[in-house]
Amino acid sequence: MPRFLTLADVAEQLQISAAACYALVHSGELPAFQIGGRGQWRVDEAKFEQFIDDRHAVARAMLAAESPTPRS
Repeated sequence: MPRFLTLADVAEQLQISAAACYALVHSGELPAFQIGGRGQWRVDEAKFEQFIDDRHAVARAMLAAESPTPRS
């Protein structure tokens, strides 16, 4: 995988729309930067991997909070 990904690359990997990917960037959830004359967005591959890891942690925390406490 290249060091920098386009939003289309990220959207494809996450299997979401380009608009949903842009919304993640616009909200600040997914770190990205603009480059070039047209201001195209790029996502650092390491930041993308960290974003995925963070989302896994959030999901685990949500599931842990939802699960009933075991009875003795």
